[in-house]
Amino acid sequence: MKIKKIQLCIWTAVLVLFYSGLFSSCQTQEKTHKKFYSPEEITELESRLALETKEEPKSGKKTSEGTFAVFEDRESQTGRMIHLSVVILHAEGPEVKPDPLFVFAGGPGADVTKYKAAYRNHWVRKHRDVVLVSQRGTGGDNCLDCPSASPEDDVQSYFEPLFRAETFKKCLEELQKEYDLTQYSTCLAADDTNEVRLALGYGQINITGTSYGTRMALIYMRRHPETIRTAMLNGVAPLAFKNPLFHAWGFQRAMDLLLDECSEDPECGSAFPNLRDEFDSILTRLEEKPAEVMVTHPKTHEQVSILLSREAFVEAMRTIMYSKNREVPLLIHEASKGNYKPFAQAGLFSEWTIRNLLATGMLLCVTCAEDLDRISEQEIIELAENTYMGSGRVRRQKAVCEFWPRSELPKDFGEPVSVDIPALILSGFLDPVTPPDWGEDAASHLPNSLHIVVPGAHGVGGECLEQIEKQFMETGSVEGLDTSCTDTLEVGEFKLKHDSEFKK
Repeated sequence: MKIKKIQLCIWTAVLVLFYSGLFSSCQTQEKTHKKFYSPEEITELESRLALETKEEPKSGKKTSEGTFAVFEDRESQTGRMIHLSVVILHAEGPEVKPDPLFVFAGGPGADVTKYKAAYRNHWVRKHRDVVLVSQRGTGGDNCLDCPSASPEDDVQSYFEPLFRAETFKKCLEELQKEYDLTQYSTCLAADDTNEVRLALGYGQINITGTSYGTRMALIYMRRHPETIRTAMLNGVAPLAFKNPLFHAWGFQRAMDLLLDECSEDPECGSAFPNLRDEFDSILTRLEEKPAEVMVTHPKTHEQVSILLSREAFVEAMRTIMYSKNREVPLLIHEASKGNYKPFAQAGLFSEWTIRNLLATGMLLCVTCAEDLDRISEQEIIELAENTYMGSGRVRRQKAVCEFWPRSELPKDFGEPVSVDIPALILSGFLDPVTPPDWGEDAASHLPNSLHIVVPGAHGVGGECLEQIEKQFMETGSVEGLDTSCTDTLEVGEFKLKHDSEFKK
């Protein structure tokens, strides 16, 4: 299967039904935020930076790690200060470029500094520093986590809805003892990042993000466009993407496409000729009665019994499809025969990974104000109900947001970001959460952008895209990029049988 879609920004209306009328009442000006700093103010910012540089004995690679202090209340510039973790993976080559790469993590709620190992040997380091700054609320001394939402000693909880009111009411009580939860928006985090840039002495920078990290990148592009040389956005969540309203629609699209793809693939279609019927039968069976399944605990490796409901099955399938959709037909086929273990184990792994990656208190600080408050009952009915996933996720998260504190946002927050910055936008055709429609939406407002859709799911990569990214970073322009390698990109082969450990 070959899929290619490359588009230099075309000004068209995309998904009009989803956001018609959204922007009509918005103001045109952002809330005032500081853009210019005097030499004295920059010196003061530098004093807030505490870094220690180490050099690896064998490789000679240099890494600086430490913290940067910011006021929790940025507007008043008084009171409590919080400390963001900072990691700089210094450029290795003799010809070091002055413009580093700043990386924004997904979530919301992931601490980007935890990814330093992934960037240790990254190609960017040959000529540029790679800078990782923990977004406020995700790391340092201000991680807004709710451990009770994902306890390691309760595997069943990973097959239950994440957003449970009683759990987060208790978490809120604990977090409010130490933090002002109205101060953890994406806008404030973007301004933190700009101050880190100034304290480190960088001029223009390159930025990249995946998933929610693209929203952080877009907000930074809006608030500090003069500081950016290039932007790379992967699996785009623009301002029109209201988390988690579109999760059900995105999963429905990806699942339908995948089921069709399997039926059209000679080997997959032959191995699983009735896959759609099998999928529907699983949903019906689990709706009537949850299945008891034995799974292996991710840490203790003990065998644990869990109950798998229809809702848990669909949510776990959605997260499995972030990266492992080639296994999905086989998982469905085995589950239709009553062998739920392969699916449940894969679902546990994906849910465990995601939930323990995110600071869920910070996730709520961002999504309650920036997303859930913009979701109407009519949208829930139109976009979530009557799908495989249904409206349970968005309704539960909205219920938790009823008592969660809000940050103050600019009146024009929901308007699309439109700046003349070179932007390379990447989408995976089978992405179950940020499908290509959202990359198209972002690109339609960025006049200096290139949108590439390739086979893949959430957060695409590989040698071909790496070569395109290298060209983009080298030239600082989307014009003239050689994207011919995407002509031969194909999705991987479907997995048609399981390892022996998963046999019933």
